[in-house]
Amino acid sequence: MKCPGQDMQYWNAEAIFEVGCPECGKSVEFYKDDTTRSCGHCGHRFVNPKMDFGCAAYCKFADQCIGTLPEEFVGSHDNLLKDKVAVEMKRHYKTDFKQIGFVSKVARHAEKIGRDEGAKLAIVLCAAYLKDIGSEDQDSAILASSILTRLGAKEEVLKEVCELLKIHAAGQTGSAEADTLADADHIARLEDQHKKQAISAEEFEQFISKKVLTESGKQIAQTTFRQLGVI
Repeated sequence: MKCPGQDMQYWNAEAIFEVGCPECGKSVEFYKDDTTRSCGHCGHRFVNPKMDFGCAAYCKFADQCIGTLPEEFVGSHDNLLKDKVAVEMKRHYKTDFKQIGFVSKVARHAEKIGRDEGAKLAIVLCAAYLKDIGSEDQDSAILASSILTRLGAKEEVLKEVCELLKIHAAGQTGSAEADTLADADHIARLEDQHKKQAISAEEFEQFISKKVLTESGKQIAQTTFRQLGVI
């Protein structure tokens, strides 16, 4: 069976489009399933800018599909991994929508902070999704290692995520990844605290000065709590 997303019978008028060549600016026609095309004017070959492989987060044939991609797309494997981890996190928590919502909130903050702070987003986001997945009987890093192995994570990525989880659990900071995860977690927890009992502007300022480590974290915290009417 052919993937419906790649089967022409399901295509519409948007399946064929033109984009400007990044080298000379001339129009290059793409079909939605083209991974790359060469510019007819200058010969520059570039990746289809509209290609989306989010389905690889859950499709059982993802490895076969991704394996056919050009070298330019291979580097996106780690980013696809975080989507797979997000799906796995939701499966783990099942109907605990409160926890799913909290973890998703941490991940959203971590993505914004990490991007500005130059952190490795795939590492930070995998850790954000997995940091609370353990229990009294099982360490989060151990369970995370099992999940990442099952999802086909590269050895280097697996080690970095597990190390970040251990650092975070110990309350240690100092790297862009550790600081990003700590700030995202703190902001999300303060949001939950505010829902239960409203915090004051003074309490928020103390939080900013004592808890938040990054400039991006401070900006996101201020935006978030301004929307909540705290400041």
